Amino acid sequence: MDKKPILYAEDDKDDVYFMERAFKEAGLANELIVVPGGQHVKDYLTGKGKFTDREQYRMPGLVLLDLKMPGISGLELLKWIRAQPAVSTIPVVMFSSSNQESDIHSAYAQGANAYLLKPARADKLSDILRRLKDFWLECNQPPPDPEGFARE
Repeated sequence: MDKKPILYAEDDKDDVYFMERAFKEAGLANELIVVPGGQHVKDYLTGKGKFTDREQYRMPGLVLLDLKMPGISGLELLKWIRAQPAVSTIPVVMFSSSNQESDIHSAYAQGANAYLLKPARADKLSDILRRLKDFWLECNQPPPDPEGFARE
């Protein structure tokens, strides 16, 4: 099975460090591609700027979005992703420290496939990623590439 990369939008360097460490601990073989904000996600998904080389910057099989980022928020970005035919079916998981019902509701209303709470303790992150791997990367049947989408 093709191990597509996971695109992770996160502006907090500490969160990125813990995510990279937890990826290894959870045994995820997928490459983790970290971008610091919403515009970078747009550029990555549309192949603009430094992301034009699709052999180096392959389309992700899953997008992890932080809810609150500078510039374009995770919710705005999610809405944009769902409006783009070429990437609209990529699974998007919101990954936030907010447990406010309004944030969770808004994420699902904009088309999030799941909403995960960032754990307060870093050691719990590996557990969450193991579960994410089990469901989204091993059990879930991903959508086929949309027509006109550059196949890998």
